[in-house]
Amino acid sequence: MKRIILIAVLFLVTDVTSAASTAFLNVNVIAMTEERVVEAQTVIVEDGVITVIGDVDGVPLPKDAVVVDGTNRYLMPGLTEMHAHVAEADSQDLDRDFTLFIANGVTTVRGMLGRPSHLELRQRLLDGEQFGPRLITSGPSLNGNSVSSPADGVRKVNAQHAASYDFIKIHPGLSASEFTAIASAANELGMPFAGHVPVSVGVVGALDAGMATIDHLDGYIAALMPPDSDLSGGYGGFFDVLLADQVVAERIEDVVTRTVAAGTWNVPTQSLVEQLVNDTSVSDLANRPEMRYMPPATVDRWVEAKQSQLNERGFSPEIGAQAVEIRRQIILALHEAGAGLLLGSDAPQIFNVPGFSLHHELEFLVAAGLTPFDALRTGTTAAAEFLGTNTGAVAIGKEADLVLLDANPLADIGNSRRVHGVMLRGDWISYADIEDRLKLLVSRDE
Repeated sequence: MKRIILIAVLFLVTDVTSAASTAFLNVNVIAMTEERVVEAQTVIVEDGVITVIGDVDGVPLPKDAVVVDGTNRYLMPGLTEMHAHVAEADSQDLDRDFTLFIANGVTTVRGMLGRPSHLELRQRLLDGEQFGPRLITSGPSLNGNSVSSPADGVRKVNAQHAASYDFIKIHPGLSASEFTAIASAANELGMPFAGHVPVSVGVVGALDAGMATIDHLDGYIAALMPPDSDLSGGYGGFFDVLLADQVVAERIEDVVTRTVAAGTWNVPTQSLVEQLVNDTSVSDLANRPEMRYMPPATVDRWVEAKQSQLNERGFSPEIGAQAVEIRRQIILALHEAGAGLLLGSDAPQIFNVPGFSLHHELEFLVAAGLTPFDALRTGTTAAAEFLGTNTGAVAIGKEADLVLLDANPLADIGNSRRVHGVMLRGDWISYADIEDRLKLLVSRDE
């Protein structure tokens, strides 16, 4: 135990290189403001902000700058996980999850199950007192158990706004009157509300109420049922996958048009659903290399969840494949219509290891028909636009949340995994230091 504590303290001292200026020398830049690579550039970061971008032969290096060799490497903005579950600030899981995010180039997370301790944690992260990504946090979720009436919902919205949470999280179980009261109070305060679509209002009701994001494509499959369907007594299973064989695909255009008109963004978390219902074996999922960073008991629970889904009454491989395909069609239709899409995987959840799962999500978005550039936009420029942060692009004046890759992700989205190092709020973290942290995680669980 003493040995591990000493190593942990050592990491706090050595794993982040802080400097007044850092220069990425001879690097290929993927700014994410347009779909191209600008080769042989020098990018200079000073006091956490990008100050210079120019040809390697024309940009002098600041005296005493930390120089990072970018030869044959690619510099792009850090990724944003728009649907994460963040542990309590004093949890032993927190450092593990944050390390895994950073190791995968994730520099911002939106916590979708907020806790009071996250308010102080959010500031400690910004101040550099806690290792980890930027945190955007909801308050504790508003749901059928936590809200007792419309008036109670309004009180909770006002309280969370006064406490300075970033947004309201909606969970299942709210009545139509409770949801309407919550939405009205949040809109009056200018406080976004996001998450699940209550069955009591459906997607159209959520869009009309001004929901900021709908996560998991919740309610979209139900919205594609035949007009005479009565879902009040039905059971659709996990995000309505059991209804996939009843979908009227021609109705996608209407619900997508409504989504665009409402200005509501979607966080599909396609990796969460596909991995649960597709034909990838339980063994293959449980034996992915990243599972070594999760407690064995957690992986066992994920295995049980997948096995339970496969054995659920009414489920079949054919239904699972249909659900995957219809969700992919919805994602592509939203993208092509100009509706906002945001990158999120719901980590840590079923087989979604923090950080690693976001790269699976990128691959699923490409499988749905997005280009690698468009998929990466959902976690960079689009996320920054939605959140209002001064990040998400490699451009002068932007805050330096960056990731250096060993291969071009525009050529192959799988290259987004090839992290050489991460710049977190202007501080450079080499992959050697990240690997030391990852080794400590494995040794701790053993």
